[in-house]
Amino acid sequence: MLTAMREHAKQKDWDAAASIAKDAAPYMHAKLASVQHSGPKGGPIQTVDLTNVSDDQLAALEAIFGPLAGSGDDDAGDPGGEGKESR
Repeated sequence: MLTAMREHAKQKDWDAAASIAKDAAPYMHAKLASVQHSGPKGGPIQTVDLTNVSDDQLAALEAIFGPLAGSGDDDAGDPGGEGKESR
């Protein structure tokens, strides 16, 4: 399929190349499945508000959970814009 697609593209037959690409795509690129996240027993995901904890409490939490969170480069601000920087 890819050889045929490339040949059509070389000849600038874009409609044929696109049609073949559409047919070949499922074999070349996995389709992402949607995933529904939930908490225990299918209930809501539990969250904890940490906005009012002290710096000592935050340091203790980072000591415990920091390695689970990856690099932990939290000093970069809030690039996602979802909240406000509290430090």
